[in-house]
Amino acid sequence: MRRGPRWVVVPAAVAALMGAPTAASAAPVEDPEPRSTQDRSTDPRTTETRSTEPRSTVGYDVSHPQCGADLPEDAAFAVVGVNGGLATRTNPCLAEQLEWAADSSGAVRGQPPLQLYLNTANPGRVRDLVTTWPDDGETPYGDCDGGNSMACSWQYGWERAQTSVQSFFRPAARSVPLDSRADKYTWWLDVETMNTWQAGSDDALARNRATLEGMTEYLTERDGEVGLYSTGYQWGRIVGEVPEDSPLAGLPSWLAGADDRADARDRCDEDPLVPDGRVSMVQYIEDDLDHNHSCR
Repeated sequence: MRRGPRWVVVPAAVAALMGAPTAASAAPVEDPEPRSTQDRSTDPRTTETRSTEPRSTVGYDVSHPQCGADLPEDAAFAVVGVNGGLATRTNPCLAEQLEWAADSSGAVRGQPPLQLYLNTANPGRVRDLVTTWPDDGETPYGDCDGGNSMACSWQYGWERAQTSVQSFFRPAARSVPLDSRADKYTWWLDVETMNTWQAGSDDALARNRATLEGMTEYLTERDGEVGLYSTGYQWGRIVGEVPEDSPLAGLPSWLAGADDRADARDRCDEDPLVPDGRVSMVQYIEDDLDHNHSCR
């Protein structure tokens, strides 16, 4: 996951967005006894002798930059990036990182041991240069006709979430194997200025917001828990003020940008990204790895 604020909203390299997404496929029958990660208790393993050592309460987040890296063995919870930096790409070591994260202890009450995050973007202004912009679809903002509209922005977000879940996450989860149903996980939407976003007007910010609403709708339709990752600065530049009636209102916030764990604890008291939300956890960097402090 990208870290810290960026100071301008700029398009990512358009060429990186040219690849067509993998078509979503119907989900096969689940494995008879896949490992569940959402309902694990705070003491998930029963053994004859238990260590008296205090258990770590630190969480970590990893994605494609950590492919091949030695990951910590003391994770209380972990967040794995499904995408490879762009919403249209998969994390090439997703299965391995899911398997690692599933062994998190679950020692922090209220933080599922394994959580997920999705990259987000809105390339509506360069839609003629990408293959993934929708040309139809019925949305809460009307019908998408392929234009740079609220409707097509919403549809773009819905389709990116669908591809990430169906084509990227589910095959990787089944290969481990883990439960691949969306309702078993918390899904964080990673909102950062280094991805491709619209800018320059309130209408542009509204279209960005519609994309995140489309992603949220796809996940909540499948009973997945949804949260928002960003800094206050980046969120303001990309999304702006979120109306009370938006589906984003009330979602939990995962804040980035803390200097260390002490600073992360303090930032638990900061304002959430959206109305009626709350700060669930705060990210900080230590030894070149993203750490996370739970605010619950």
